[in-house]
Amino acid sequence: MLKKRIIVCLDVKDGRTTKGIRFKNNIDIGDPVSMAAEYYRQGVDELVFYDIMASARGHGPNLDLIASVAAQVFIPFCVGGGIGTVAHIRAAILAGAEKISLNSQAVKNPELVSSGARIFGNQCIVLGMDAKKDASAPSGYRVYINGGRTATELDAREWAVRAAELGAGEIVLNSIDADGTRSGYELTLTRMIARAVPIPVVASGGGGTPEHLAAVLTHGEADAALIASMVHSGEYTAAGIKQALAEAGVPVRQARA
Repeated sequence: MLKKRIIVCLDVKDGRTTKGIRFKNNIDIGDPVSMAAEYYRQGVDELVFYDIMASARGHGPNLDLIASVAAQVFIPFCVGGGIGTVAHIRAAILAGAEKISLNSQAVKNPELVSSGARIFGNQCIVLGMDAKKDASAPSGYRVYINGGRTATELDAREWAVRAAELGAGEIVLNSIDADGTRSGYELTLTRMIARAVPIPVVASGGGGTPEHLAAVLTHGEADAALIASMVHSGEYTAAGIKQALAEAGVPVRQARA
């Protein structure tokens, strides 16, 4: 049986890790380089680094910061935010990223997904999707861009299917409604997308306890769970979460000694 992955997300703004609720009221919570090193030490499977203001400001990826984080971790490292061209993708990979997350830029230029997948491989291109409940959308969920600030005409399920067809090798699916609340993942949304596409789906938004992760990795049918607040707060560690999941019967990789 394939192991379920635990991924820590670092939202970065102006070179500092930040955290908010439903993309609002973000506060500074620390240095992303030292935090990445600590989560690697705790045994997390992967790291995701999002520059949450890069696209809105029209900036490219922060290559110096990517290189600094990559030097501290020896696990898959995904980078997103401000990556709008093939040259940006190449530069981020050369700086140390193994995966590239395309969110707003994928919506604005879907060809970037297919070009990235063709040049660098499907496994390298991750679709980041921010979705919010909307009864007027065919699936009941609408896609948002620009850090959750701008609604699009895209339906979440339809966009996920199209992104997989374009060549995305994975989808990180973030529920705006649940983001930062620590009240549990959006199981209905996650299960719907997981069943709609033939590629791995990472659940994001709402993780607050190991039980929440167990639920989304089983009932939500996610291949991986992304966490932030629950470890940033110091209440949980990656190793502790993995131990709890293993005890609950969820197959996970054991934390490094």
